[in-house]
Amino acid sequence: MADPDLSDITRRMDSAQEVLRKEFAGLRTGRASAALLEPVMVEAYGASMPISQVGTISVPEPRMVTVQVWDRSLVGAVEKAIRGAGLGLNPASDGQLMRVPIPALSEERRVELTKIAGKYAEQSRIAVRNVRRDGMEMLKRMEKAGEISEDDHRLWGDEIQRLTDEHIKGIDSALAQKEEEILQV
Repeated sequence: MADPDLSDITRRMDSAQEVLRKEFAGLRTGRASAALLEPVMVEAYGASMPISQVGTISVPEPRMVTVQVWDRSLVGAVEKAIRGAGLGLNPASDGQLMRVPIPALSEERRVELTKIAGKYAEQSRIAVRNVRRDGMEMLKRMEKAGEISEDDHRLWGDEIQRLTDEHIKGIDSALAQKEEEILQV
């Protein structure tokens, strides 16, 4: 009898958590972060490309992000992309160096950001539950095909449930940490 492959299930649940971490990195708190500008797409050379492919993003001080644009002709496009990204940022260009001051968040905006973080976390929980459902269906198919016994099905099902609970607990703790970070004045 063959054992089901739980490494694939674990990998897929881990990737759901990793996506959540990346989404959280893009959520603005009161502090500057290079990850804040990662989702910004710049129209350059007739194509849309990530800002990290047209310049170097750095954080010289807690409330400032700078973008050193490599090609002087793209400075305007980078500035336009940052303004149009919906992040509430207003860049100032100084030659090829783009300074992006990070304004303090209002209480209203903080509450709005915690709601967005909650939505991201719920999407991640749904992804983990979908992986669990796929794993349970795989166990049913294996039992039906005679590859595993009913007892093994129950044992492997419990193991998949344990993995699910573990990953959802990780998502919840990441959400609590991000909410605390957002609400911190």
